[in-house]
Amino acid sequence: MSIVEGKYSATMDMWPLQSKEMTRIHPFYDNLKEGRFTTTSCRDCGTRAFPPRVVCPECLSENLEYVDLPLKGKVLIVTEEEVGVPVGFETPLIHAMIELDDQLTVFARVMNCKMGDLKEGDEVKLVVYPVDPLPVDGKKGAINLQERVFYAFEKA
Repeated sequence: MSIVEGKYSATMDMWPLQSKEMTRIHPFYDNLKEGRFTTTSCRDCGTRAFPPRVVCPECLSENLEYVDLPLKGKVLIVTEEEVGVPVGFETPLIHAMIELDDQLTVFARVMNCKMGDLKEGDEVKLVVYPVDPLPVDGKKGAINLQERVFYAFEKA
């Protein structure tokens, strides 16, 4: 048994903090938990940016709103890694540039796919999956586990 088994190491946590107390883009994660893929759109200039922002990258306005993105997209470019995959990921690690109905292009992980199976032009769909919970201090010294999710895509 490892001396770190069952322990939380903040320096090894690769998943983002998702609660309202920890990040200003918490609505993105709340929406993911509901199966919605969203980003921010500037109410002043109309710019959509991904990942979600708290300030518009175009006009620097803070007047942003969350908008839904398509749950399916088309693969533009594929990358596959078998060597040098970061700790916590299984091989092969596959990423793709994915076009979401001419609205936005995102770079994302593609899960449940074998090496060589994903090609340019393939359709992929959003997958929301649970990741390790975050231990947070509760009342009277209790440690509460905060559930977290993240996203990827898989072949449709």
